[in-house]
Amino acid sequence: MEKKAGCEGGWDRGIRLLVGLGLLALVFVGPRTPWGWLGLVPLVTGLWGFCPLYRLIGVSTCPAPKRT
Repeated sequence: MEKKAGCEGGWDRGIRLLVGLGLLALVFVGPRTPWGWLGLVPLVTGLWGFCPLYRLIGVSTCPAPKRT
């Protein structure tokens, strides 16, 4: 079975997870604003390891494959 290629590197995924959790926290603590639900977007793309927008614009933060 072929592994689906992602377009996010490790650091990119980590930042997305932190930002997503931070924004999502705004729904439950602090100002309790519904805008915090936007945090689901970076959270889900960080967990998934794939960003559709990156694919559309041709960006990849994955490390380049090593040549042997």
